[in-house]
Amino acid sequence: MLNTLRLRPWTCKQCLRRIERFRNFATCSSASPEYRLPSDFVTSNGPARRHDDAVLRQVFDSRPFWREFSQRKANGGTKPTGLVQNQFLTSPEGFREFAHTSLQKCQRVVAKILAVSTLEGYRAMAKDLDRLSDLLCRVIDLSDFMRANHPDPRIQEAATQAYALMFEYMNVLNTTTHLYDQLKKALSMPEVTSHWTEGEMMVAQILLKDFTNSAIHMPPAERQRFVSLSSEISQIGSDFVNGAEPAVSHVVLNKSRVQGMDPVLVQQLQRWNRISVPSTGMAPKLALRTIHDSEARKEIYLATRTSSKRQIRRLEELLAKRAELAKLAGYPSFAHMALSDKMAKTPEAVSNFLSTLIDRNREFVREELAKLQSMKGPEPLQPWDHAYYVNKRMLESSSSRRSRELSRVPEFFSLGTVMQGLSRLFDRLYGVRLVPMETAPGETWNPDVRRLDVVDEAGQHLAVIYCDLFTRPGKLPNPAHFTLRCAREISSEEVAESAAMDPPCHPNDGMATAMSPGSQTLRQLPTIALVCDFPEPPPTGHGPPTLLSEHSVRTLFHEMGHALHSVLGQTPLQSISGTRCATDFAELPSVLMESFATAPEVLSLYARHWRTDEPLSPSTIQSMEAERTTHAHIYGAVENESQILMALVDQAYHQIPSNNGHTIDSTHIYHDVFSRYASLPDPADNPKQLTSWQGYFGHLYGYGATYYSYLFDRAIANKIWQDVFQSGKRALDREAGERYKNEVLRWGGGRSGWRCVAGVLGSENPSNADGRLAEGGEEAMREVGRWGLGRHL
Repeated sequence: MLNTLRLRPWTCKQCLRRIERFRNFATCSSASPEYRLPSDFVTSNGPARRHDDAVLRQVFDSRPFWREFSQRKANGGTKPTGLVQNQFLTSPEGFREFAHTSLQKCQRVVAKILAVSTLEGYRAMAKDLDRLSDLLCRVIDLSDFMRANHPDPRIQEAATQAYALMFEYMNVLNTTTHLYDQLKKALSMPEVTSHWTEGEMMVAQILLKDFTNSAIHMPPAERQRFVSLSSEISQIGSDFVNGAEPAVSHVVLNKSRVQGMDPVLVQQLQRWNRISVPSTGMAPKLALRTIHDSEARKEIYLATRTSSKRQIRRLEELLAKRAELAKLAGYPSFAHMALSDKMAKTPEAVSNFLSTLIDRNREFVREELAKLQSMKGPEPLQPWDHAYYVNKRMLESSSSRRSRELSRVPEFFSLGTVMQGLSRLFDRLYGVRLVPMETAPGETWNPDVRRLDVVDEAGQHLAVIYCDLFTRPGKLPNPAHFTLRCAREISSEEVAESAAMDPPCHPNDGMATAMSPGSQTLRQLPTIALVCDFPEPPPTGHGPPTLLSEHSVRTLFHEMGHALHSVLGQTPLQSISGTRCATDFAELPSVLMESFATAPEVLSLYARHWRTDEPLSPSTIQSMEAERTTHAHIYGAVENESQILMALVDQAYHQIPSNNGHTIDSTHIYHDVFSRYASLPDPADNPKQLTSWQGYFGHLYGYGATYYSYLFDRAIANKIWQDVFQSGKRALDREAGERYKNEVLRWGGGRSGWRCVAGVLGSENPSNADGRLAEGGEEAMREVGRWGLGRHL
C-alpha cells in the first residue's frame, strides 16, 4: 500500500522573511559587472524584484559573494539549525530520533484507522492514510537523499539506519491485512465515497493498488511466493543492470584496415601490427564514425551489439519471473500489471501509440537515409554504415564561421545568468520567482549548496529549493531532482498533537510551512533538491564563473521543470502532490521546459556575456538554431526510431503471456521486432552471427513495460509547445502560462493526465474534437502517436 513513496525527491521550508534584508549585498562583489535588467522586466514589487534578480546572478557566479551572503546568519549569532531546517537533524543521532518520533506518530494513525467503526471515521480514512504515507515519506525520502549525498560518513550511516527502520515498518504495514480490509470497506460504502473529494478518491485507489501489489489479498502460500518472486526479481534485475558485458571483449584488426581513425587512438590501441578495438566504451563508437573499411566497421558493430550468454540468461530469467509474478496477481502479462495505473492503461494502447508514432516518423527517416545512401553509392546502406556517413555529413555541414560563433556561446551562459533566466521565465508565465536566501549553520549538507525560496507576486512563500549544482569528489554525477518533502495540508489536530508532545514538536519538523491564502489552513511546503555536476566558479571571484554548454542549459531547465511541477502542484494530499503522478505523465513538465531553454524570446531574457554583459546576438541565436536543425535533419529521425524500437522491444518482452510454458528466447523476440519495424535492422540471416543488444538494455529492469513513457511525454510536450506556446512565439505570454499552469501543473497527480492534456489544448483544438482526449483509451493513444516527436533532437 504505502509504496506511494516512489522515492522521488521533494522538499519544503519555513516562511519567507522580508526581502529587503538583502539590500546590503547588492554591491558585495566586483567579480561580475553591474547588471542592467530588461526595461520591461519589473512589474509589481519593483525594487525588491530587481534586487532579488541581481543577487541571484551573484549568488551562483561569485564564490566570494556567496560566502559573505551565506554567512550572514552565522555572523549574526543564529543558533545552528538541522539539515534542510529539520529540527531533529542537528547531529547524526538526530536521524534516529527523527525516525522514532515519526514511527510513534505512524503507530497512532494506524491504531486510529484499525479502530474505525463509524461513518465519520471511514470518511476520514483517505486523509488518515495519506498522512500515514506522508510520515513514512518524511523519513525515507530525506534519509535516502542524505545517505547518498551527504559527505559525512556518520550522517550517511545514521541516515541509512533511519531509512531501514521506516522501510521495514512500511513492509509490516503492507502485510497488515486489517488496514487493507478497512480501506476496502471504506471504498465499498457509497455514503463514504460520495463525501470524498476527487483527490481523496484517487489517493484511496492508489493506496489500494499498492496494497494489492504487495499481495496482501492473496492466500498465505501464494503471498509467500509473490514476496519471494519480488525479492528474486530485485536481485536478478540488479545483476542484469550491473552485469552488461559483450560476448567478445575486443575486435582485432590489421592496422591497414583502420584507415581514417584518429592516429592517436590507433597508437593507443596498437599491439604490434594489430589494432585491438574494445567492444565497449568510446573507442568502438569513434571507430564506427571514422574507419573507411566497411567490413571492419561491420566486425566492430556486431561485437558492440552482441551480449554474453550469461547476461542473456539473466534477462530471460528476469522476464520469466515477472510473467509468473503477473500470473499470481491475476494479470495476463507483466505489462498488463505494470500499466493498469498509467495513462496508457493497457499494452494494446501502448502498442497503438508506438506503431502510430513509428509510422509518423518513417517519412523523416527515409529522408535522412536517402541522403546517406547517395553518399555511399549503389551498395545498400547497412546499420554499420550509419555512424560513418552521419559523421561525414556533419563535417560537410559545419562551417568555420559558425563553429567560431558557437564556441563562444557558453560565455553567455554563466550559471548565474541561467538561474536569472529561469526566475524571469517563471515570473512572466506563472507569477512566481526565485529568491536567494542565506542559509543557517547546519542547514545544508555542503557549503556550496545554495538555497532559493519560491515566492509569488503577493510575497507568499511557496517552496524551498536547495541547489547542489557544483562538482566535488565523491558526488554522484547524474543530474536529478529530489522532493525531500511534499506539499500537503496540515490539520488542526496535527498541530495540537505536535504541541502536546514532550518536548513540543513543530508540525512539519521545523521545515517550511505557510498559511493558505484566504484561509487558516497550515500547509507544509515542498522542499526540493536539485543536483547537477557543473564546474565550480573560481574561489577568488576573478576570471570566468561557471559557464554552461547549451546541453547543460537544457539539462538545468529539464530538472527545474520537475521542480516547477513540485512547486505549483500543491494539492491537499501529499500522495498526489507535484510529480507524484502517473509514470507516463511525470516527464511532461521537464521535457516541455527544454523547449523554453533556447527559444529566442527566452534567450533575450537572460543570455548575456559574463564579463561585458552584452546580450547574445541575433546572428548567434540563428546559428544555434541552424546547428540544431542541421543535426536533427542529419540523424534526429533515426535516433527517434531507435528509441521507439527500444520501447517496442520492452513491450514485446513484457507482454509474454503469464501462462507461457515455453522457454523465452529474447534474441528471437528482439530480431522479430527489428525486422518488422527497423529501417536498418541488424542482420538476421546467419544464426551464428545474431546480435543480442538487448543484454545492454539496462532500462528493461527499471522501466519494465514503461519505457514508452518518455516518448509519450515528448509527443505531448511537442504538441503543447506548438499549439499553446506557438512554437516559442508565446513563450513569455502570461495567458499561455496560466493556461498550462491551471490545466496541468497545479493538479500534480490529482487529476487524470488525459483531462490535463485535453484541458490545456482546449476543446477548440482539432486533436481534441468532442473532448475525445479526456477519457483516454486506445484511440487517444493513437492520436498522441500522430502528433509525432518533431524534427528537433
